[in-house]
Amino acid sequence: MDALSPRRAPDTGLRRGADHIAPDAAGQNFYAIDGGLRDLLTHYLSPADFRHLEPHFDRLGRLAGGRLDELARQADKHAPVLHPRDRFGRDEDFIDYHSSYREMEQIAFGDFQFHAMSHRAGALGMDRPLPAVAKYALQYLFVQAEFGLMCPISVTDTSTHLIRKFASPELQAYLLPKMLSGDVATMWKGTQFMTERSGGSDVGTIETTARLEDGEWRLTGDKWFCSHADADVALLLARPEGAPAGTKGLALFAMPRRLKDGRRNAYRIVRLKDKLGTRSMASGEILLESAVAYLVGEADQGLKQMMEQVNLSRLSHGVRAAAMMRRCVNEAMVCARARQAFGNTIIDYPLLRRQLLKITLPAEQALSMFLFAADAMDRANAGDKEAQSTLRILTPLLKFRACRDNIPVATGAMEVRGGNGYIEEWVHARLVRDAHIGVLWEGTSNINALDIITRAVGKSRAHTALQAKLIKLLDGAASIPAAFRDRLRQTLDRTIVFAERVAAEPSLEEHARVAASALYHISSAVLMTAEAARPGADARRALYARLVLEHRLSGRDPLAPREAAWEREAAEVLLGEQSVALSEIARLLI
Repeated sequence: MDALSPRRAPDTGLRRGADHIAPDAAGQNFYAIDGGLRDLLTHYLSPADFRHLEPHFDRLGRLAGGRLDELARQADKHAPVLHPRDRFGRDEDFIDYHSSYREMEQIAFGDFQFHAMSHRAGALGMDRPLPAVAKYALQYLFVQAEFGLMCPISVTDTSTHLIRKFASPELQAYLLPKMLSGDVATMWKGTQFMTERSGGSDVGTIETTARLEDGEWRLTGDKWFCSHADADVALLLARPEGAPAGTKGLALFAMPRRLKDGRRNAYRIVRLKDKLGTRSMASGEILLESAVAYLVGEADQGLKQMMEQVNLSRLSHGVRAAAMMRRCVNEAMVCARARQAFGNTIIDYPLLRRQLLKITLPAEQALSMFLFAADAMDRANAGDKEAQSTLRILTPLLKFRACRDNIPVATGAMEVRGGNGYIEEWVHARLVRDAHIGVLWEGTSNINALDIITRAVGKSRAHTALQAKLIKLLDGAASIPAAFRDRLRQTLDRTIVFAERVAAEPSLEEHARVAASALYHISSAVLMTAEAARPGADARRALYARLVLEHRLSGRDPLAPREAAWEREAAEVLLGEQSVALSEIARLLI
């Protein structure tokens, strides 16, 4: 029996009642059933790192399909509760979390030490910080069970990055030992408070002010959407008195929840947000009442410094979208292989097979793109300038397109299950709800598309580094039929020309999302082609690349159905469960 097959009682030839309900993916090992992830990790990680970390990937895969999944279902049903005052009437606001959420925190911050694994040695027995590829692969597995807690995990990780890079030695000595502790009971978790009622994406309209009083900074203002509302230290932007208007006048501050003498800082959690999704995690409104804070870095560099955290969060959001799409694929496949209708298993029906491919394709694209971006981060951290430029454009590309794809994928997977998918006791309702946050946090689709085209392409010229890397990968994929590689090269050239034109002509700004999508699609198609060409690799990824080329990057008349015999053969291969050699599918690439 394969890893995705449903677990049923012996078939007696007669189905009654509950026997007709298809199983879900709960109980599966989400690492063991993800051949694409396992294959690509051997490519991006050194052999020594892969050998050391694979038991941890496997352990988290089992947790994600098992205990973590159980806890996530409970935490989603028992949202955090804000208590504005204690029993004496003091403004000691605190948030109650369900025990399931606390147990997930122990797994994330204690057992796996997500918050510290890229900053110090010791996590998962490593003698140095984990590579970004490994960190994001672990996030990918975790989020297949629980999305909400990944916000506190990520903002603690990224807040630590900013403190390490920009804070004074004294502030680092005060905060970092607490933030990097492996003891969940005493560690300080971080967060980011930026959005105000005056604007979310329009950061220059921030109204929070900072006053220097007796050598101490005091913040006053009202933060409107604050995820991880009760974090121990929050990074936020405020305008020092006398600073200019707009983004140039913003400074970055670290604001602890408790002062050095143990007293509460002068800010209150006014209320919690009643959100569509991410219900396990507390998001709220914060009223700053002359709260003590510490200046981080230069006072006139606040937004530039904060954008490093935003970009790291954008990359993490792309990984989370990839993870949720993978969970959707797992759920759709296990259902399609077990559910029967009109005398057949539903995976045998052509329309359903097409729907499964429409779910699977963006999940595979996102997998390739996030691992490629993580590898670029590792190379950039090692001083590779070309990798820095590549990462500059890959980050918003992944955030923009993977988060958008996640919404129809979640809906499509729910539809495969049918009416049961609409019921809250199944995972689909949560996947649909949580999918939408990816197009809101850290910039909407429009904001990210403009960042890609007007800034990464138009100003930074980061697309040239990406183009050079993709051409190099195509040149190295000599085992792929030349005609297919030529089509990819031609499409890449056309995409670059289009993106540059949109970036150069303000009147074409309305096409920024189309240009950004095209860059994402051609990048993923080239990546999957190169991945399939590796010796011993599963060559099915090249078939995904052709599907991208045909359905995302080629024009077609919707009222003129085309004979697509190759697609029917490709579907047979892709919906199967065996890897294939390139020689077996090369004819389907021509």
